[in-house]
Amino acid sequence: MSRHARTLAILVVFALIAAVPPIHANSMGKHSQAGQGCTCHSQSATTSITPVHNFPTQYSPGFIYTINISYTGGSQQNGAGFNVEDSSNGLQQPGTGVSVDTAGSSVTHTSPGQTSWTFAWMAPNPNSGAVTIDIAVIDINGNGVQDGGDAWNNLQVTIPEIPPPNTAPSISNQLITPSPEAGVDDDLVLTYTFSDPENDPESGSDVHWYVDGTHNTALDGRKTISASNTQVGQLWMAKIVPSDGQLQGDMVNTSNVTIVDIDSDNDGVFDGQDAFPDDPTETVDSDSDGTGDNADAFPNNANETTDSDNDGVGNNADAFDNDPTQTTDADNDGYGDNASGNNPDAFPNDPTEWTDSDGDGTGNNADAFPNDGSETSDNDNDGVGDNADAFPNNPTETADSDSDSVGDNADDFPNDASQTVDSDDDGYGDNPTGMNPDQFPNDPFEWNDTDMDGTGDNADAFPNEATQTTDNDNDGYGDNPNGINADRFPDDRLEWADSDNDTVGDNADAFPNDATQTTDRDGDGYGDNPSGMQADQFPDEATQWLDADDDGFGDNPNGTNPDLLPNDPFEQRDSDMDGVGDNTDAFPNDPDETVDTDGDGMGDNEQRALEQRLADEAEAEEAAAQRNLIIVVVIVLLLGGGVAFFVVRGGTPEEEEKTFQALNDTVAPPTGFDPLAGAAATATVAQPAMTQPVAAQPATVQPVNDSALEALTEPAVVAAEPSVVNQWTDESGHTWRVMSDGTNRWWNGTDWQNV
Repeated sequence: MSRHARTLAILVVFALIAAVPPIHANSMGKHSQAGQGCTCHSQSATTSITPVHNFPTQYSPGFIYTINISYTGGSQQNGAGFNVEDSSNGLQQPGTGVSVDTAGSSVTHTSPGQTSWTFAWMAPNPNSGAVTIDIAVIDINGNGVQDGGDAWNNLQVTIPEIPPPNTAPSISNQLITPSPEAGVDDDLVLTYTFSDPENDPESGSDVHWYVDGTHNTALDGRKTISASNTQVGQLWMAKIVPSDGQLQGDMVNTSNVTIVDIDSDNDGVFDGQDAFPDDPTETVDSDSDGTGDNADAFPNNANETTDSDNDGVGNNADAFDNDPTQTTDADNDGYGDNASGNNPDAFPNDPTEWTDSDGDGTGNNADAFPNDGSETSDNDNDGVGDNADAFPNNPTETADSDSDSVGDNADDFPNDASQTVDSDDDGYGDNPTGMNPDQFPNDPFEWNDTDMDGTGDNADAFPNEATQTTDNDNDGYGDNPNGINADRFPDDRLEWADSDNDTVGDNADAFPNDATQTTDRDGDGYGDNPSGMQADQFPDEATQWLDADDDGFGDNPNGTNPDLLPNDPFEQRDSDMDGVGDNTDAFPNDPDETVDTDGDGMGDNEQRALEQRLADEAEAEEAAAQRNLIIVVVIVLLLGGGVAFFVVRGGTPEEEEKTFQALNDTVAPPTGFDPLAGAAATATVAQPAMTQPVAAQPATVQPVNDSALEALTEPAVVAAEPSVVNQWTDESGHTWRVMSDGTNRWWNGTDWQNV
């Protein structure tokens, strides 16, 4: 190739290099990568940087923690990024420059301009188990290439749940059986009640046995001590320390148990103290009369053993050994001398008398009234003793209860000295000055006129009210309209008053003081009469009564079907609480939108934002197009200058043709390749990835094959292999590369071809 051709080729290469934008991968962050690391930049993590975090070592369920992520090491000058993955999906509340995915399982950066990031983490519900957190950070070296110069590192954190608190158990009702004494042939059995506030089972409780105050370690842990381990006279005690396997409670002691001798007849008294060791019913013979104290009615009297009637006097000395109430009979008349006993002798020294039933000192045999202590004789034989008979010589009269000198038999009022006669037999005396006089002495149905109205109390419905005498409907209100408590409805027992004079009784009138209202069907305090005062616009709905805008929905916000816009007859609901009623609101469930002017289903607020974003993008595209045009013009000028230079230097036509033919043979671009179109495509994608993500390029630009890029950005196996300086895809879908040795390559679908 001639020197002119090489110069031209070099100029073309430099123009292409200038048109290719630098590539930065994932400048807006990438979710769900922390576990595997930032392998797009390099396959291996580095220890030159270390993630720094403040996740808790243990979590409290449901608590929200503020999390800060940063790192140490690296330059921290050219940009950085991070990603955190959470197995419990609790990530939320992203801070500046931070994005959380919809599941709450991943959080990452939104731009590379920060080296620390903040967000929130809500711990999971109780009993959710340990949470796994993966954290990855990356420090960018700023060379614009995804290679080993970008340092990243990651780590994994496991956060267990804070265990619930544990409270020490306790022991109660501790007891050694038998107690307080145990026979030398008895086993000792320890029982107690174990309690734990968390209902943890007993685990590892300690039991220690003490004999005469000395700890017997050989018996520790046992709850039953065999009789073979005990001896008469020993003092046994147990100490228990409760445990639930985690905590031990306070030690408690049992009461002491004394080991005593055996009891052959099992009567509870040991043989050494038993007067009858083989008789389980006897143990003591206090008076040594050969009869045990249990069977001996007189254990301390050797002359008596039996008391058949249990009166405390032995049968040998008891005159009435089968009657516990009598023991002696001085006059031998068969009646005991004890006045308070059975069949007592009222005259213990008189064999002809023994009973004085009325206690008047005269024996029954001689007493005319043996059961009346106040009487002993009856002169007129009328059956009433002379002492009590007001007329002791008149057998037809015996009493004058009221002392009015008229015997009770003839006196109509024997207990009232002021009355003696009752002509109409109504129980009220004829004497007008006596007690309870009869104001109607000849009318057996009347005797009193309390209110002095001339009508007896029995016939008077209002005996204490002179202005009323009858009550036809028995409602307690008089029929006299001019009397006190007159009945406005004398024939209606359910009504008597009409406070508002509306002809409806107060009992039936729901509004007794309002003549314009009488009923309230729904009981809400507002009348059913639409023309009355306080009229109920919803007479059958207790929770509503007013409708200011007459739209059929009540004004009570707490009632049924409330009108949230009570002064607007065209609105009743505001579902999204944005101040615009649902009928007017094009988006009744979206508080951020109310109007859809063009009826396209998108609110005006959202549409304005979208139009602004599209305008910004169009402006950016127009600026990019202008920049690309300038680049094309520069390339054309450079190409024209190169051709002119070649012509001026006088190359032969044959050399020129060979030079360009060799160039064409070497490059061999794809069929239909248009250098200008390629330049335009190159210009289209020539924006730096740091300000315009790859995903935001025009639809005609094909995305870079990441797998191929990662493979080609690996360190070269052969030292002579050049590295990729830039790469892009033109509008025809062909991918191009500028290599570090100045050559160009394109991808034919199988391998890279030199151009």
